[in-house]
Amino acid sequence: MNIILANPRGFCAGVNMAIDALETALRLFGSPLYVYHEIVHNRPIVEKFQKLGVVFVDDIAEVPTGGTVLYSAHGVSPVIRKHSEERNLRAIDATCPLVTKVHKEAIKFAREGYTIVLIGHEGHDEVIGTMGEAPANMVLVEDAADVAALTLPADTKLAFLTQTTLSVDEARAVIEALKQKYPQVVGPNKDDICYATQNRQDAVKKLVTEADVVLVLGSQNSSNSQRLAELARTTGTPAHLIDRVSELRDEWFRADDTVLVTAGASAPEEHVQDCIDYLKRKFGASVETRTVREEDVNFPLPRELRVLTNA
Repeated sequence: MNIILANPRGFCAGVNMAIDALETALRLFGSPLYVYHEIVHNRPIVEKFQKLGVVFVDDIAEVPTGGTVLYSAHGVSPVIRKHSEERNLRAIDATCPLVTKVHKEAIKFAREGYTIVLIGHEGHDEVIGTMGEAPANMVLVEDAADVAALTLPADTKLAFLTQTTLSVDEARAVIEALKQKYPQVVGPNKDDICYATQNRQDAVKKLVTEADVVLVLGSQNSSNSQRLAELARTTGTPAHLIDRVSELRDEWFRADDTVLVTAGASAPEEHVQDCIDYLKRKFGASVETRTVREEDVNFPLPRELRVLTNA
């Protein structure tokens, strides 16, 4: 067996920042510490922090008055921020700066009188937060069929934004459908899809042609991880999305397979290495790391923590 280990893979700058923020907050304030939604969409990470006394909540009312709450990397709506203030919560904002960028674009477009078409997945934490910035001005679409079903007047002053963790190709297809139906539509100056999402997808696109099977480390509720597995499957290559080595199944592999291994932007590297170690033991696999693009992006800790740590 030959393993092609894709690089870049795993943690992005936003996930690194959010996890560092939560670890720092635990040191400073102790437990119980509350996080609004999952800090990142990864079950092993969530379970690790639960064991350390972190409580993940989906309703800000679950945080005791005067308590400490950390907003997840996916961002929150202004309503949640207002409720936090009303409950006198110490709020730490670990929203990824690339998500914050989309929020600011939504505010700007709404202020200028645009109807905003948000391309994203209904119910995703990031989408909920973004739509909360301008709910009266925003409509959600997931695919070209949703665009076809739009009944906005032909001359509507229209703008589009995208969820940061979408498939680049799928988002491009939806944007093209929007432009065909509404030629006047405008978008952000730079793509909203984050650099890490795009880089991990590009690595899979380039390397999947050499693989018999693809292994993606990441959780089922991780949008960017799901997109990696879907991207591999569009080429006809079997792809499996798992959280940890215990989910591996020997019947997925043949002894002489070439296995492409990658990881979503919220998947810890230790689980990647656990899977590689298993395949080495079971199938005598050799490993070749293939770097498609270098990454050197870093985000600072949230301001609320920087002032306390001088970071």
